[in-house]
Amino acid sequence: MSEARDTDPDSASLDEATRQVDEDDARAEHRADRMPTPDEERRADELELDPDVAEAYEDAIERGANVKGEGRI
Repeated sequence: MSEARDTDPDSASLDEATRQVDEDDARAEHRADRMPTPDEERRADELELDPDVAEAYEDAIERGANVKGEGRI
């Protein structure tokens, strides 16, 4: 049986160029490429939200906000 390899590089293995690209990307403005069309807005407003999904979403937000440390959910 083969050992699982860690594919997530730690900061020691990243070269300066990679660090710079990561930093530039983190600072970049991220936004939609366009505003929704009037038809898209109308259709979105017509959607009915599933109460079970809304509750699960709120639970996930609360759980995530209360996480202490990495990888503990």
